[in-house]
Amino acid sequence: MIFPFTPAERMGTRNILEFQALMYRTLYYFGADGTPDVNYDLSIGEWPRWSDDGLTVHVKVKPWKWSNHETLCADNVLFWVNLMAVKGERYGEYVPGFFPDNLTDYGKSAEDEVYFTFDKVYSKQWVLKNQLSTITPLPRAWDRTASGPANASGGLDDVEAVYDYLMAEQGDICDEGNAHRTHWADSPVWSVVSGPWKLKSYTMEGIVTFVPNEHYSGPNKPYLEEFRQIPTMSDEEQYELLRTDPDAVQVGYLPLSFAADGTDDPTTGGPNPLDEHYELVPQTAYCIRYMSLNFNNPTVTGKLFAQTYLRQALQSTLDQDGAVKDIYQGYAYRQNGPVPRYPDTGVESRRLSEGGWPLPFDPDRAKRLLAENGWDTSVFPAVCVRPGTGPGEAGEGIPAGHRLSILIRYVEGRPALTQLMRRYKEDAAKAGIELRLEEVYGSVLVAEDAPCVPGPDSPCLWEICCWNGGWVYHHPSGEILFKTNAGGNFGHYTDARADELIERTVATDDLQALYDYQDYIAEQVPVIFTPNFPIRLFEVSKKLGGFGPVNPFGMISPENWYYKED
Repeated sequence: MIFPFTPAERMGTRNILEFQALMYRTLYYFGADGTPDVNYDLSIGEWPRWSDDGLTVHVKVKPWKWSNHETLCADNVLFWVNLMAVKGERYGEYVPGFFPDNLTDYGKSAEDEVYFTFDKVYSKQWVLKNQLSTITPLPRAWDRTASGPANASGGLDDVEAVYDYLMAEQGDICDEGNAHRTHWADSPVWSVVSGPWKLKSYTMEGIVTFVPNEHYSGPNKPYLEEFRQIPTMSDEEQYELLRTDPDAVQVGYLPLSFAADGTDDPTTGGPNPLDEHYELVPQTAYCIRYMSLNFNNPTVTGKLFAQTYLRQALQSTLDQDGAVKDIYQGYAYRQNGPVPRYPDTGVESRRLSEGGWPLPFDPDRAKRLLAENGWDTSVFPAVCVRPGTGPGEAGEGIPAGHRLSILIRYVEGRPALTQLMRRYKEDAAKAGIELRLEEVYGSVLVAEDAPCVPGPDSPCLWEICCWNGGWVYHHPSGEILFKTNAGGNFGHYTDARADELIERTVATDDLQALYDYQDYIAEQVPVIFTPNFPIRLFEVSKKLGGFGPVNPFGMISPENWYYKED
């Protein structure tokens, strides 16, 4: 997907951080010299200025240029905000009640400055990192429909038609055979960019070629004449390409399943099997990893996920520590809850950071949880023998005789993930839970197992989805992932107490509010937390300079790369 107003089903690292972000820069750029913070030098927006009452923030837009020579301005920012105001439910980071719903007023205070007035005082850190961070300024060239120029920048009346036009211009975002992508580079819409790169070509085979945007105004202009992204279908194919033809790829990745010698520090890495030609550079991102549960599944499975004891049993049968050691060879660490552990920003709850994990690996405990809540675990799969909603009963909508069998669909071509899933299946069986496994091609998986509401055109029957990823945070307050009806809330988890705690985290910079929220989520397990590992174990050619430090939010910066002199 090239239109950076990305719905939840296409919010992935490959699509956003390694593709869209190269061409279309957000208002604020995140990642300053390898630290998880705002990089103002590379940001379109200047430092936010707040009113004395803490309600209104002003942002001045730098006079950078679009590739069509137009100057970035306040209208480009308002274009995006108006899209959010009308089509927010189709943006993956939209949360009902938050930006822009929590504004009482917004507009431009000058041709190069916007203002936003909020309905109450919020955490300034949160506003910057989780509200203003959603904005990607859009050019006037995109403010149009098939019949000609429109005015989505100046008001809301044209927004629906402009959105429909832009979505149509990129083609069907769920179609693997979308031929529109071969014309994106020549499009009068998508060829207008603000970032350091513009698209030269995109083939049906998925080969993407970028060339420098000659009008890019940032301080880090590209050195390379072009760079190309070459897809591989599996970890094995990636490894063989690097091993057999080091001149073909200057930046690749070492699949975790090939890091056989292991490491005792996932942030620096261990012995490199490709050391002759490449430097090993782990990209430890400020993210969490998890599997999504479909609370909206209209069958008994959805009723199962609504039961806290069942989710706790599922988490207790996933051996994260064993996987870190035996599958990931030390290139991973246990994910205790909803806040990243690396890089350490000092905001993880004391309980979780000091090892007080509420749901360690314990299949026996999981089996007891099921037996105490109406399941006969002497048979496999376990069978519901005490239906109902009272103490010791299985829960609403779970009938007598129902067998505890759940489908996990996960991305194919990742041997380490396959090992994790097979081990998870074996350990869950010890507690009486049958996990049925199905490998699915990655982009098909995230398109099909997406946020959904059951209806005539949406059966919404997926159960557990694992795309081998998670969520990269700016500020880990949780509203995007776990608040009721949030855009990133893939499984439609809803919990009044969680909503209340999340509301507190956005209203104050007091860390105790963040601690209370994450301790609650760690116990409630609205998702199954999985071992966290670097987004990439980058293999960087020894002929290439300017690669580090890596961006902790998952982005790449090929504009900084250059070939070393012999």
